[in-house]
Amino acid sequence: MAHSKFRCQVLTPEGEAFNDEVEMVSTRTAVGSLGILAHHAPLMGMLEPTELRLYKTESDIVRFAQSEGYLQVVDNECLLLVEEVVEPDKLNRSDLEEKMRACEQEAERAEEGSEERERHMRDARRYKAFLDVGSST
Repeated sequence: MAHSKFRCQVLTPEGEAFNDEVEMVSTRTAVGSLGILAHHAPLMGMLEPTELRLYKTESDIVRFAQSEGYLQVVDNECLLLVEEVVEPDKLNRSDLEEKMRACEQEAERAEEGSEERERHMRDARRYKAFLDVGSST
């Protein structure tokens, strides 16, 4: 069943990663998974690392490994501001595993409750999510 389309833009510090019309956006916020269709109520949210799926049609799906960021839905447009997005086929599994282990080790060494520990744990969660996205291709 065809859905109405709406504009979706994905921006990173390096620039625009995606800008096109879609039927649905599927992502995850701090409070859970989210599917956005046309004419969604205004929404702002904090994004968690996950697989970002942008449905141009039911069978044409653009996929990314998405890091932390922010989501805004307003006036039938969706804007995702993320630290990083990577196409699943460009993910390097061994590099991600190495980075995740290093972050976990640094988190263990950091002082309990410190900002440094939280940063390393956040980065480890991102690498784990990217590994999960890469495994599902």
